[in-house]
Amino acid sequence: MKKSRYILFILVILFSCGKKKVEKKQEIQSYQVLTLVPKAVTVYNDYPASIQGQNVVEIKPMVSGYLQDIYVPEGAMVTKGQLLFRIKNPQYEQDIITAKAAIKIAEANVNAARMNVEKARPLVQQEIVSKYELSSAQYTLQSQEAALSQAKATLANAQTNQGYTYIRSPQSGTIGLIPYKIGALVSSTTTDPLTTLSNTTNIFAYFSLSEKQLLAFMNSMKGNTTAEKLNNMPLISLVLADGTIYPEKGKMETASGGIDSSTGTATFKVIYNNKLGMIQNGASATVRIPVNLDNALLVPQTAVYQMQDKSFVYKVMNGNRVMSEAVVTSPTDDGNFVVIKSGIKAGDKLVLNGLNISDSTIIKPMPANTAEIYRSMKSKSN
Repeated sequence: MKKSRYILFILVILFSCGKKKVEKKQEIQSYQVLTLVPKAVTVYNDYPASIQGQNVVEIKPMVSGYLQDIYVPEGAMVTKGQLLFRIKNPQYEQDIITAKAAIKIAEANVNAARMNVEKARPLVQQEIVSKYELSSAQYTLQSQEAALSQAKATLANAQTNQGYTYIRSPQSGTIGLIPYKIGALVSSTTTDPLTTLSNTTNIFAYFSLSEKQLLAFMNSMKGNTTAEKLNNMPLISLVLADGTIYPEKGKMETASGGIDSSTGTATFKVIYNNKLGMIQNGASATVRIPVNLDNALLVPQTAVYQMQDKSFVYKVMNGNRVMSEAVVTSPTDDGNFVVIKSGIKAGDKLVLNGLNISDSTIIKPMPANTAEIYRSMKSKSN
């Protein structure tokens, strides 16, 4: 009886030990593991930009007076030469009347002086009067002709001033705000313009790069000079304020030509065709510049987790043990993948979809289908 109990006790212990071993084996969980292989990939750098029209003109009066008529509403599309405003100033009308009267007087004086010349000429030929009389009459005629020319110039100047009271569009474009109302006194010294006229057939997106960003940007582009690097750049997308991507892509050019010592930045611009008329002068947007990387370590965003403003990945070590590694990343355009810039290298294995794994945890690695992962990225980016 005692022997049977002893055998039963031994069996219970062996069964318990076996059960614990099974439980330990069951604690090792399976995770997808991605082996890092360098790939050619395009990443995007975003920069905030301000939009300006191809040509923005301030419309200011050339003469003083009261604003008599406004022929266009705010926001209207106008063509070159179209009448915009009329300024009322009676002085210019009176100047024209006075100048015309002066011309008539000058013309009469010229005719009288010419008659004196014609009268003196035969008398000189007959030696009735001296040549001095003829020369004097001719000089008087020249003086009166000069006075007539001056009177005509005065009339032209008065007509020009009156012409300035009619303000026409210097180019085709869009009328901006009109701060003045009919009856307002305006002049050439007025601080605020009558309005602004924007030609937005093409628009410029201006953005700035710090000196550090500029060096990194130029080093990533092919070419020996700045001009060559800009010519080799691909076309650049524009992200509008609502997050949509403008259908037209633009070409990048320099704007400042150097680094501003007061701000420490260099200004660039991207030219976009605005044939759709969607973008207005003064708008805000984001330029999205593509950068092609030949040997990038590309991983899904799910393989990266954040802690205290730093990025980490789970790296599979010898013996299938998992260890956290700090990395520096750069996002791709769709936000579902990141490029590992430092912290790990090609050939390392990373855990995908690993949440709250403790360091030194042993896992059962399951090789991820890399072709399927990167095919998913391509389809989303397209």
